[in-house]
Amino acid sequence: MSVLASLPAGTFTIDASHSRVGFSARHAMVTKVRGSFNDYTGSAVVADGAANISIEINVASVDTRSADRDGHLQSPDFFDVANFPKITFKSTSVKDAGSEKLSVEGDLTIKDVTKPIVIEFEYTGTAKDPFGNDRFGFEGEAEINRKDFGLTWNAALETGGILVSENIKLEFEISTIATA
Repeated sequence: MSVLASLPAGTFTIDASHSRVGFSARHAMVTKVRGSFNDYTGSAVVADGAANISIEINVASVDTRSADRDGHLQSPDFFDVANFPKITFKSTSVKDAGSEKLSVEGDLTIKDVTKPIVIEFEYTGTAKDPFGNDRFGFEGEAEINRKDFGLTWNAALETGGILVSENIKLEFEISTIATA
C-alpha cells in the first residue's frame, strides 16, 4: 500500500506528549545508553502524494536519566547548547519504500553542520482519538556518525576501545494530529 497516497492532504503536527525523539549509543563498548529530547516541534505538509517534513529540537532538553551525563552532553564537549541550542531536520524527499514504509531524505543540522541523512519510517496506522482528532503514527530510525557533526569528544579505555561510540542510532516514535 502506498503510504503517501493513503494520507489525506493537509498539515500534520507532532503531538510531542505522545511521541519520542531519541537516540542510542554504545557506552564503554559493552552496552547501549539511550536518551531522548523532551522538547521539540515538528510538522508534515502532505499534498498531491508528496510530503515535506520538518522538526526542531531544543538540545537543552536532552534526557539520559543521568543529570551528570545530560550536563556533559549540553557542554562544549558535545552539543555546546549555549552556542547551538537547536537541532533541525528538513526533508528534501519523501518516498514510498514498500508496504507501509516511507524513506525520508533530508538535511540534519547539529552544531551548524548540515549533512544529508535518510530516515526509514514504518507507518503504524491511524485512529480517531476520543477528542475527535485524526492521529497518524510513524516509527523510524537512522544511523549517523556523530563526528560528522562536530561531536568529537571521547576517552580511551584501558582495555582498548573508546568510551562513546561514533555511530549513533536516531529513534523516532511519532504521533501526528491532522490540523488542517
